[in-house]
Order: sequence, then structure tokens, then C-alpha cells
Amino acid sequence: MIDPSLGLPTIRMAVPMPGFPAHRDFVLVRLNEDGLLYAFTSIQDPDLRFLVAPPEPFFPDYAPEIDDEVFQALNTKDPDRLLLMAVITAGADETTANLMAPIVVDRDTMRAVQVVLSGSGYPVRAIMHRAY
Repeated sequence: MIDPSLGLPTIRMAVPMPGFPAHRDFVLVRLNEDGLLYAFTSIQDPDLRFLVAPPEPFFPDYAPEIDDEVFQALNTKDPDRLLLMAVITAGADETTANLMAPIVVDRDTMRAVQVVLSGSGYPVRAIMHRAY
């Protein structure tokens, strides 16, 4: 269990992540000074964590279209209040980002959903390069 005294805001999955139905509450734990890498960590089981990053510094042209169902699940209508986080896979030779299934967080309510952008053409394993 994550200690609530750490003061990290809880992100509640409006829809459980595929494969993890029992895990609904997560926190973002910053992993570097730049604020580019985070551990999306389950409150119930801190050993369950996903390496995530905002895609903009690595993929400046990344602008997926978010479906109305996502806005309904998050109970919001304002796309400017959404934060996108790409799930990262760190490998020995390369690090990739899953641009097909970002985690979408409403900054106001701290509710989230992982979206599968099927048919978007975005790759599951996009090689990461810092854009600046």
C-alpha cells in the first residue's frame, strides 16, 4: 500500500486497465528531475507499476483524436484539461513508447482511462528520441 502521507494525488481509473481489473487507484511518482519519466504505481500493490512519460517531448506531432466515449468515461468535455501519458518499455538497445494505447488523465477530476486508438496508425512500439 502506498503511504497517503506522501501527498501524491490519487488517479482513479474510470475503467480498469486491460489485464488489471482489481487495480483502480494509482499515483504518478516522478523518476527524474526533468519530470519526463514517471512510475504509474498501483496504490493497492506498489510492485505493480508502469513506466510512463508525456509524449510531447519525444513525439511533438503526436495528437491522437480522443473519442466521445473517453470524455464520457472521464465526465469531462474539455480536451485542454486532458493529460496524455504513453506507457514506456525500456530495453537494452532501445526504449519504446506505446502510442496506440495512451493513458488519458483528466487533470481536474484525476480520473483516467487507457485508450486503445485502433485504426489510428499509431504504433505500439515507437522508438523514443528526445525532440529537443
